[in-house]
Amino acid sequence: MQTIRALIAEDESILALTLINMLEKLWPDLRICSSAENGVAAVQEALTQLPDILFLDIKMPGKTGLEVAQELAEEWPDKQAFPLIVYVTAYDEFAIEAFEHAASDYLLKPISEERLSKTVKRLQSKLANSQDRSGELERMVAQLRNLVPEITAVPPQQAEKLTLIRAAVGNQIRMIPLTDVLYFEATDKYINVVTAEHASLIRLSLRELLPQLDGQVFWQIHRGTIVNSQFIQTATRDESGKLTLKLRGSADKIQVSRVYAHLFKQM
Repeated sequence: MQTIRALIAEDESILALTLINMLEKLWPDLRICSSAENGVAAVQEALTQLPDILFLDIKMPGKTGLEVAQELAEEWPDKQAFPLIVYVTAYDEFAIEAFEHAASDYLLKPISEERLSKTVKRLQSKLANSQDRSGELERMVAQLRNLVPEITAVPPQQAEKLTLIRAAVGNQIRMIPLTDVLYFEATDKYINVVTAEHASLIRLSLRELLPQLDGQVFWQIHRGTIVNSQFIQTATRDESGKLTLKLRGSADKIQVSRVYAHLFKQM
């Protein structure tokens, strides 16, 4: 019988150890292949270990559990079955509505052995009844589309619409009309603002920028990319189903993630 492997992402070490001990008791055959103390490490470990199950804490440093799920949905290998996800949260309002439908299960802190036992049985049933889990990724992507606004939400007072981008270039400030922007691309600490003539860096996150843009014109197509839809020339799908955009005025090839591929379905 194939060994089932799980990854635990939890920033509180005592809670992580408690969960591991409970799982060892309730599911002796389960192998904990790795653990992570923050969202960034969770993504890295998941893509390295390719586990069957992910226990994701919702509130983690670096990336939230939802952001981890979104990045994994974008980066997961095409031929590898997507893991079953169990969200772990301290807040009822998160679990009851959103995560009940966007994951294989959810757990409320503090985790009880009785509740975890039910989760274990659900996971075992899913694994036993679906030898081919190829549909798990598609299901998760569909649910993430509904949860993406929750990921990118910012307070309303920060959402004033932009018409002009002010970018520092040396000791000068470059004034960039928003209508000239081809796309925005996130880097480690900055956003790269790309026009047909030049690229400039601004100190802002996509999460802060997105609500300030006209959603009818600027489309998020990846967790790190927003494009000006008025410059989209073609969307090309390769043999594996991945989409690449060609923009007027740019030779760059812009990748579309699975979460946003539905924007380019034929009308």
